[in-house]
Amino acid sequence: MTHSTDPVRRRTLIALGAAVVSPALRAQSAPGRPACVVTAEQTEGPYFLDTRLNRADLRKDPATGSLREGVPLRLTLRLQRVDGDQCAPLAGATVHVWHCDANGDYSGIDGSKSQFLRGYQVSDKNGVVRFRTIYPGWYPGRTVHIHFKVRAEGRDRKPYELTSQLYFDDAITDKVMAQPPYAARGQRDRINRSDGLYRRSGRELMLRLAEDGKGYAAEFDAGVAFG
Repeated sequence: MTHSTDPVRRRTLIALGAAVVSPALRAQSAPGRPACVVTAEQTEGPYFLDTRLNRADLRKDPATGSLREGVPLRLTLRLQRVDGDQCAPLAGATVHVWHCDANGDYSGIDGSKSQFLRGYQVSDKNGVVRFRTIYPGWYPGRTVHIHFKVRAEGRDRKPYELTSQLYFDDAITDKVMAQPPYAARGQRDRINRSDGLYRRSGRELMLRLAEDGKGYAAEFDAGVAFG
């Protein structure tokens, strides 16, 4: 399907777990489950490439077959479609993920054919997509982050998309950046509170992190409101 970039057709992501919600939405939340709340879209940035790479493991560069080194990260996104006061799993949505490597570099820039740390998955019947990647590094002017884009079709059969970013706990990032190959990069120049985009809405876009063997498992519950 085609994907519109018309801002009238772009809809806001809903993260499960932030603060104020309507009484109707709160009533739909099961005990112990966070309620649906609207959170902000964030900039796509200059590094999105629609590479059509349908894959779960983002670490390999298909141009060379080499794996990007770094602390392992398993990323799970759970999508909900929000319709009025109802939340239901969003199946069949295309979710793109991209981020820099341990050295702060993005693939495919300046004419390069590399495509490491990029790809998409289609959400399953439970609205879930899973990626295997590495903990991102940093580059000047930004805190550590992951980009994602959700594309889906609304009830009116028109295409909608949302683009945003995901953030990490600084204390965990400090531990990761002290390890090779990240440590060779030196001291990062931005933490969350000194990053302009994070200050706008980053608290709503924080990943839940847990140790996972030699790496981390990261989760984010989100939904799309089509209006």
